[in-house]
Amino acid sequence: MTIDVSAERVIPLPPERVAEYAMDWRHDAEWTQGIRTAELTREADEGGFGVNAEVTRTAYFLGRRIDYVLLVAAYEPPHLLDMISVAGPMPMHVTYAFAPDARGTLARIRVRGGEGGFYRLAAPLLARQVRSSLRKDLRDLEQRLTGR
Repeated sequence: MTIDVSAERVIPLPPERVAEYAMDWRHDAEWTQGIRTAELTREADEGGFGVNAEVTRTAYFLGRRIDYVLLVAAYEPPHLLDMISVAGPMPMHVTYAFAPDARGTLARIRVRGGEGGFYRLAAPLLARQVRSSLRKDLRDLEQRLTGR
């Protein structure tokens, strides 16, 4: 994949608390940069949110509207949420990970994607923008959860 960017931050709360909020697609627009809406458009095989569920997001990135669908590939609360795009302008793989830390929770977000064509040419710019957005996402996640 052309882009492989990650960011991490220690949030002074237990992993269960951080993951419960961050892994809930209904909160995506509250703390994730550029996302305006998120909708559960396909339930997991067992119902609700989980493996094989699909979330459709509408986001704005670099001034452009982007509509994409993420398929939940792995869902292991409170530790891991792994999603792969199945529709959208570019291939994308998004991973949220939460691990215990002496100060609370080590929260990590990793985004991979953008194979071929335009994305190969724009990879350095896109990587910088995505990294900046991920850092802001984690900052906003902490602020939402702690009120700081």
